[in-house]
Amino acid sequence: MDTPTSAARTTTVAALLLLLYGVWGSTYLVLHIAVHEMPPFYIGALRYLIAGSALWGLLGLRGEAHASLKQWAWSAPVGALMFVFGNGLVAWAQTRLSSSVAAIVCATMPLCAAAMGPFFGQTGTAREWLGMVLGFIGVAVLSLGGELRAEPFFAFVLFLAPLGWALGSLLARRWPLPGGLMSSVTQMLTGGVAMLLVSAIKGEAWSLQAPRSTWAALAYLAFAGSLLGFTAYTWLLKNTRPALAMSYAYVNPVVAVLLGAFVGAEHIDVQTIAATGLVVGATVLLVRARAT
Repeated sequence: MDTPTSAARTTTVAALLLLLYGVWGSTYLVLHIAVHEMPPFYIGALRYLIAGSALWGLLGLRGEAHASLKQWAWSAPVGALMFVFGNGLVAWAQTRLSSSVAAIVCATMPLCAAAMGPFFGQTGTAREWLGMVLGFIGVAVLSLGGELRAEPFFAFVLFLAPLGWALGSLLARRWPLPGGLMSSVTQMLTGGVAMLLVSAIKGEAWSLQAPRSTWAALAYLAFAGSLLGFTAYTWLLKNTRPALAMSYAYVNPVVAVLLGAFVGAEHIDVQTIAATGLVVGATVLLVRARAT
């Protein structure tokens, strides 16, 4: 039987995973709506600068110690990988691709991380590898449609996103980033600045003129998706096995596909339903691998 401490830890992990599964699964459709009114890297920069600043302010009120210059420097490449590549490329691709397809492709992220793991001294358990393979098969089934073939450039851009997020996640576990929630602050703010630079280089139009629905979408992305979601992910990444922290990637497509179908009027078929079963099975295997 679990001790009270381990029981509380298990409850915390379960609650944070459910938060990631639901909130991050919904952000694909919200982002798809937002990028049709604001440029993708610009809205991403606003999202993470707002969320990072809000969290930094809250930590300041609690008297948390600030990050050192060295910790900010180590956070910068991680923030760029996770937000410019991991999120910015997804937003860019969603100007031409559906939210469902974006979520499906991003579900390859744990497999990318597992493939990179040996270079970081990490090897998965047999159950984790089985879960990852099963999840990848589900992604392959979902990807049999023609949308990716119709947009080869944006398909390529989209497939780079999980590689960037996976590499950033692995580096975040090894590099001397700040402890606790301050790690989320440094990553979001450095990533937000990097996205703003990319936006400027791409020549995106910076404007505050947008429909209320776009501002509502940005608020949801910043506070639910980033402030709550990324903070939960950072804690899980530091305190559980990578496969467990990254298991959201196999649930998010299910949430995104269902929301895309019933809210965004995106196509859903027998392939999608079959793949959903594979994805859920993969997640069960990953979650049952005990965290260390």
